[in-house]
Amino acid sequence: MAAAVPSPAYDVVIVGGGHNALVAAAYLAKAGHSVVVLERLDHVGGAAVSERPWPGVDARLSRYSYLVSLLPRRIIDDLGLGIRLARRRYSSYTPDPADPSRGLLIDTADAATTADSFARVTGSRAEAVRLADLYERIAPVARLLFPSMTAPLQRDRELRGAVGDDRLWADLVERPLGQLLRSSLDTDIARGIALTDGLIGTFASADDESLRQNRCFLYHVIGGGTGDWDVPVGGMGRVTAELARAASDAGAELRTDAEVVAVSPDGEATLGDGGVVHARLVLSGVGPALLARLLAAGGAPADDSGASSEAPEGAQLKVNMLLRRLPRLRDDRVAPEAAFAGTFHVNETMSQLDRAFTTAGAGGIPDPLPAEIYCHSLTDPSILGPELRASGAHTLTLFGLQVPHRLVEGQETDAARTTLLQAAQRSLDSVLAEPLADCLYVAPDGSPCVEARTTADLERSLGMIGGDIFHGALSWPWATADEPLGTPAQRWGVATAHANVLLCGSGARRGGAVSGLGGHNAAMAALELLAR
Repeated sequence: MAAAVPSPAYDVVIVGGGHNALVAAAYLAKAGHSVVVLERLDHVGGAAVSERPWPGVDARLSRYSYLVSLLPRRIIDDLGLGIRLARRRYSSYTPDPADPSRGLLIDTADAATTADSFARVTGSRAEAVRLADLYERIAPVARLLFPSMTAPLQRDRELRGAVGDDRLWADLVERPLGQLLRSSLDTDIARGIALTDGLIGTFASADDESLRQNRCFLYHVIGGGTGDWDVPVGGMGRVTAELARAASDAGAELRTDAEVVAVSPDGEATLGDGGVVHARLVLSGVGPALLARLLAAGGAPADDSGASSEAPEGAQLKVNMLLRRLPRLRDDRVAPEAAFAGTFHVNETMSQLDRAFTTAGAGGIPDPLPAEIYCHSLTDPSILGPELRASGAHTLTLFGLQVPHRLVEGQETDAARTTLLQAAQRSLDSVLAEPLADCLYVAPDGSPCVEARTTADLERSLGMIGGDIFHGALSWPWATADEPLGTPAQRWGVATAHANVLLCGSGARRGGAVSGLGGHNAAMAALELLAR
């Protein structure tokens, strides 16, 4: 006699407890469905967390993710989230690598100051106009695309027609990004400022035929319909705390210390302790590559996982710091409080970025290492305790580019981390008037307040295969002409090879960054499926 099939204990089980999983859980529980989130760690939030890295130091750092652009107001309002995002006045500061005593300051509140800085560095105010014109040309695409991110997928031909500018569409979608930047801008330094938007977490050159850089660029310039990147007040931990509250208040069950070791296509999740959770649907907050492993462990054929055959590979270095004070600049015309308040570009001209790509592709660490820096506490001092604020201390986050996982894969973690940290410090010191080490805050135990997080750290601590923050290559946020859209999962861009298993994380069609998009769209597809 065949064994009885157990009745589902839940409508939905969500594997992984990152921010997208919490978004999906909140939507589904609010709709009256029974939902359980299974998280391997002892806390939810994934990469969207705040932590105190240094014992005895009252500083809450956004340890992995740090800015917000792609989180729609619709999700904040739908879920009643108490999240406040602060706009930064200064867009960026970029010291001239050839002469760091001068730099480009883009001040959104003072066009004359911006133009003057461009004149000092490039010899002409016109380059400031050209850079502004480039983003103004892209603005209609951002206004069109961003609302579509929380709707069923549209066809590429529909969106192309709506844009109404075939040349712009080709520049963004069909030709390598480097061509657009060279035709729009005259200087290496301005081209580099724009190119960095295509390389965050992405290993590519300006002229990469894969167009990885184009897809990354598109996601970075459409957020909120404006492309602005804002500071979450209270840190990323505040974002996660509000999402967890919304999910719990709606009735979702959030289980931590619950590692899933196998998933079956019919809705069964097996835990590391031998427990089994049955549900009508499985939503995967983990990346497609990890989901493929879980499905294989659950009995699905190895070639029937729905995951891309391309192994994920992250490409970044994250360095978190606490400073006694902001370092002095070589440029005496710009205050450190202005330079560090936006995105501080270090050795990120277009030619430097491309040379770094070539060096890293050959297995070497770029020198100088392209990097960009953010000072969260200048916009949001609440992340520091009262004594630190009064003392003039500040946080500093460095994000290194063109650092693919292959540079650290298989190496001893501490040694790889130290080598990359030293490269980052050398690069930053090259544009400062004093060594960064002289400005570091010292913890009560005598250690400097600086930590590096490599792709290997992300893989080990957060389960991101290859340390890929996007869970794999970013996708265009639309469907092609021949792509099937017959099922709810297909229409919402969250389909796998299995009807009862949906993607709800950064690996969904419209994922990447702290956006909630994968969670929202998986929840919408799941609601349609559960209604049947």
